[in-house]
Amino acid sequence: MAIPFFKEIKIGSYLVKQKLLGRKRYPLVLMLEPLFRCNLACAGCGKIDYPDAILNRRMSAQECWDAAEECGAPMVAIPGGEPLIHKEIGEIVRGLVARKKFVSLCTNALLLEKKLDLFEPSPYLFFSVHLDGLKEHHDQSVCQKGVFDRAVSAIKAAKARGFTVNVNATIFDNYPAEEIAKFLDFTTELGVGVSISPGYAYERAPDQEHFLNRKKTKELFRGVFARGKGKKWNFMHSSLFLDFLAGNQNFHCEPWGMPARNIFGWQKPCYLLGEGYTKTFKELMDTTDWDSYGTGKYEKCANCMAHCGYEPTAANAAITNPLKAAWVAMRGIKTSGPMAPEIDLSKQRPAQYVFSSEVQKRLSEIRSDEAKEAEAKAAAKLAAAKSAPVAAETKATTAA
Repeated sequence: MAIPFFKEIKIGSYLVKQKLLGRKRYPLVLMLEPLFRCNLACAGCGKIDYPDAILNRRMSAQECWDAAEECGAPMVAIPGGEPLIHKEIGEIVRGLVARKKFVSLCTNALLLEKKLDLFEPSPYLFFSVHLDGLKEHHDQSVCQKGVFDRAVSAIKAAKARGFTVNVNATIFDNYPAEEIAKFLDFTTELGVGVSISPGYAYERAPDQEHFLNRKKTKELFRGVFARGKGKKWNFMHSSLFLDFLAGNQNFHCEPWGMPARNIFGWQKPCYLLGEGYTKTFKELMDTTDWDSYGTGKYEKCANCMAHCGYEPTAANAAITNPLKAAWVAMRGIKTSGPMAPEIDLSKQRPAQYVFSSEVQKRLSEIRSDEAKEAEAKAAAKLAAAKSAPVAAETKATTAA
């Protein structure tokens, strides 16, 4: 649980400030998706199933900086898609670092070695390389052979250049605890920190058979943590979040803690669910019906234990009850005995499948904007063509 002390102090100070100001809801990490396009097509991903008109869209560097300023979160995670495809990614990161934002650049690392010259080592920047396990498992997860070896090579190259590198692992139902433990041993040998989270059941993901439910998640992580006793696994999470994964904390989701901004706007209600978009962060916070989402409230949230919903809850709990957080950190993760009571699902509202209609709405807006832009260009071209003879005649008269 070795989050860098410098980063821990700055984020801790931010959390304390929010508490002192009496704010109930505030962002901790901005999930910034400047594009959806990716150079992989993972079976468990629900982020890339869009028509080309959407996959070809990009947020500009200025839009990214404006989102970070508007949101105010101390940390910015840049997932995708694959961010290194973005032609302005170096400029985007430099601008965020200049604004003293902690930047987690999430990447599958296929382009990382080639693009390292775009970046400079900084205590505000770290690469978060996607690795779902050891070689065979990871390559199967991303549906392409050779990706694990290229990612590991890129990690070593980045570390040799002085960059901080972590890995992020998404865990599915077909991965035994003993194999995950071996993977975590490998990350220790590699000298990287680990972010780990159960996969979310994206409704548009090709593979719908291997998402974990909450009971299986807790049992699996207990099995993993039991195999880590005495080992120096370096998790980039709070102790309370890891304790939650093992079924020892009865947390509720706080999706506003990691708001998502992408090419469509600010996404309601969270990074995982796209059920509407707003133009501003304030509108997102003010108009989202937060109380209608979360485990026990909404069917789509029933099995979710993902970091983007529950790490903010854990961070908030650590500030509210520091003695509890300190006790868990000293004791370690409990891997046996009764679990915390599960959240009642009997009163949850049924799922609404509105994602496709939202995508169609955004696609219509994009096509309308493109049509207006094409008309403006055509009008400008026509005006230039009409003015050319007049300008030539004026020039000739002046010369005479």
